Amino acid sequence: MVQIRELSIPDAFEITPILRGDDRGVFLEWYRFDLLSEAVGHPLELRQANTSVSKRGTVRGIHFADIPPGQAKYVTALHGAVLDYVIDIRVGSPTFGQWDSVLLDDVERKAIYLSEGLGHTFVALTEDATVSYLVSDTYNASREHGINPLDPEVGLVFPPEAGELLLSPKDTDAPSLADAAAGGLLPVYADAKNYYASLNGKS
Repeated sequence: MVQIRELSIPDAFEITPILRGDDRGVFLEWYRFDLLSEAVGHPLELRQANTSVSKRGTVRGIHFADIPPGQAKYVTALHGAVLDYVIDIRVGSPTFGQWDSVLLDDVERKAIYLSEGLGHTFVALTEDATVSYLVSDTYNASREHGINPLDPEVGLVFPPEAGELLLSPKDTDAPSLADAAAGGLLPVYADAKNYYASLNGKS
């Protein structure tokens, strides 16, 4: 079983599994399609699974994909720890520009679900932090975009455990949130909600 709660960013959820341990180790259900479907409103249709291994201090993101179809993500840490962020980049959203975070580690073994159109990034807090992503669509470079995770307007707070931050040139060269909005790169909240409704069978 898992416990699911919506984060302060609508359409993003924290998933906390129930850990069953004994002298052999621990067993858990880290993904339950039925319970997630009940919380989100529709099943997560899996089309790709990714894994990243990151040095301490590595920042990956902020990444997002065009809607439709976008790319919903179900993310957990298999080894080590990361602080995972969801950023509301949907123009017109009541929480536009705001973010929330969940600690993903190999102790509590939480996961995070992000609906299509939300921005995603994380920072590795340990060496060889290993993160697994289940995603709703395959990677399409022409539809993938980024926002600089150090953009002061977004204001992500990186914990001291991360140490010195390590970013790719692609991420540091990404536009600010304001520039991405001005360039028409960002998802529109109404379009995102309409797409969610279509997945929920309500349109």
